[in-house]
Amino acid sequence: MSAATNGIQGLCAHCHRTLLLKPWQLNAIAINEAFACSHCQKALQLRDPKQIKRFKSNDSLALLRVSTQIMVCTALLVALVLEWMRLLSVLEQLNFSLLAIFVYFIVIRFARHRQHITLTLEAAKAHVN
Repeated sequence: MSAATNGIQGLCAHCHRTLLLKPWQLNAIAINEAFACSHCQKALQLRDPKQIKRFKSNDSLALLRVSTQIMVCTALLVALVLEWMRLLSVLEQLNFSLLAIFVYFIVIRFARHRQHITLTLEAAKAHVN
């Protein structure tokens, strides 16, 4: 996942600039390590418990896309088999398929919206090399 697509930004406590966090900075946040601001080079760290919880919840959103794709593919196959067995009409099968695809796009939109966050990064107590 590239920094341009992850949607996680950080607000520097020193220079008050918004940074698009790179993967290595996200890894530093995940293991509770300080890292340098790309603008002012001062040490930053995420310490707010609510923001840490929201940041860590993004891991579960990554699995959401794959599991939703599997669910939609399964639903489409079931609808197709039921239509072949004449338990559903062609129109019902089409409606069921469109509903499954619609649900997929709603879930993915929700997940993308939840991934775009701005973290307030505080001054770190430790020095960063």
